[in-house]
Amino acid sequence: MAEIRFEKIEKSFGNVTVIRELDLAIGEGEFFTFVGPSGCGKSTILNMIAGLERADRGRIFFDDTMVNDLSPGDRDVAMVFQSYALYPHMTVRENLAFPLRIRKTCKETMNREVDQIAALLGLEELLSRKPGQLSGGQRQRVALGRAIIRRPKVFLMDEPLSNLDARLRVEMRAELKKLRRELGITIVYVTHDQEEALSLSDRIAVLESGRIRQCGTALDLYLRPADIFVAGFIGTPPMNVVRGTVREKSPLVIDCNGRIISPLTENSPPKSDVLVGIRPDDLAVSHEQEKGSFRVTVSEIEPAGPFNWVDVIWNGVPVRGAARRDEGLVPGEKVYAVFAPENVLVFDAESGNRT
Repeated sequence: MAEIRFEKIEKSFGNVTVIRELDLAIGEGEFFTFVGPSGCGKSTILNMIAGLERADRGRIFFDDTMVNDLSPGDRDVAMVFQSYALYPHMTVRENLAFPLRIRKTCKETMNREVDQIAALLGLEELLSRKPGQLSGGQRQRVALGRAIIRRPKVFLMDEPLSNLDARLRVEMRAELKKLRRELGITIVYVTHDQEEALSLSDRIAVLESGRIRQCGTALDLYLRPADIFVAGFIGTPPMNVVRGTVREKSPLVIDCNGRIISPLTENSPPKSDVLVGIRPDDLAVSHEQEKGSFRVTVSEIEPAGPFNWVDVIWNGVPVRGAARRDEGLVPGEKVYAVFAPENVLVFDAESGNRT
């Protein structure tokens, strides 16, 4: 295991800067995830850790050792890719044993290590098969096992579950959690799937255009997003964002699309123009009128198992809320929506920062 530390790392490809002054420490034994939209620099960071890309400026440390000039082979890292990268002509046993064979490990030790990893990942019955005879989930477990068997300092994973179907992704997330608990290894994970990041990580860094917009636990990012970008990126479905105007600052009173609310904020907004963030699961839609509810028009209904997501129009503004499965809503009808003002987030309209 190793701590990974970035000091003012910058990386460009031609005239395009993809990483800008990255300062970050990833703790020993931590499951750390980089998330963000395509092109934000996630995989570039992973490649710089592995030594596949060189930083233009700054320093990268494993513990107290600067690794900028070390080759990939000297960094003692293992990578798992979304494409599995298994050798098709080798059996599962041979694929798992390959890193040990390269190190000229004795046959007895190699067989013992392979058997241990196979038991850990539930591959005992598959050791004589070749990759073409395996399911996607089984191939991914073999790829994980081949990386783990090396006992690397750092375990790097680049969108490893993106080729799996929804059920297998959930199963493999559980597998990764179990592996992390049992092996205690440092894992640096890259994904564009924020649900995956939230379920797996100790901490998450949200990247946008090569910069970290916020770094923290899943709960921090969900409940206390630093700005409107993080608020919109973290959470499924995305947060509703509605324009508002500050009427009073102490206590805070906001006109939010015609509804007067008094949200709880850490600081008063610097200006009168604000953005009010309302999570879809905090916006209840029903036929019943209650205190604080307002009229909306149903536009679309999306079943989600035990409840329905409901798209509605509120004073000309499209927002999404949630309704009971048995509510019987129909597109085009006028119903009621309500949210608790203490659950909303307030952002400065100009800077996008949360107040």
